[in-house]
Amino acid sequence: MNIYSTLPKVILLVLMTAMSSCSGSQNRDGKKENQGQIPLETYIKINRSLVEREQKKIEQYVKEHNLEMETTGTGLWYGIEAEGEGDKVKKGQVVTLDYEIKLLDGTVCYSSDESGPKEFLVGQGGVESGLEEGVLLLKPGAKARFIMPPHLAHGLIGDDDQIPSRAIILYEVTVLDVKNN
Repeated sequence: MNIYSTLPKVILLVLMTAMSSCSGSQNRDGKKENQGQIPLETYIKINRSLVEREQKKIEQYVKEHNLEMETTGTGLWYGIEAEGEGDKVKKGQVVTLDYEIKLLDGTVCYSSDESGPKEFLVGQGGVESGLEEGVLLLKPGAKARFIMPPHLAHGLIGDDDQIPSRAIILYEVTVLDVKNN
């Protein structure tokens, strides 16, 4: 077992322990004491460190695979391979995608080859926030690649099936159809 598979579990345990001790006790002046609590600054520091590691992994992957990609303010990496035609996808539209979801090590987690195209109403949730953000950059017929850090994908716990905790995922998509709702 490597550090990347155990680290999220340790962090989750620390968070659960801290949350269970949040009530604290009161001293004689009626003020709460900080008994056994981990300061918020510690959580922020741990999270910042994890995000920096994820960023370095993505940068290394992009460099090793000689990809031309840009980033958004949220941390989504995207590369548009084919522009498509027409107007960009908008919130409130129904988009249909051919897709493949992989881990950075190349493991294929899900694909439209196995489960059919993915269709969803943009802006309503139900899919990864990174995917929602990414499709808004695309036009019908576009082909693109998105690299999503965990906070834009499946987060701290993964999807309880194919995607592990704190996984960086690679989405390769083709916009098959865009319809108004």
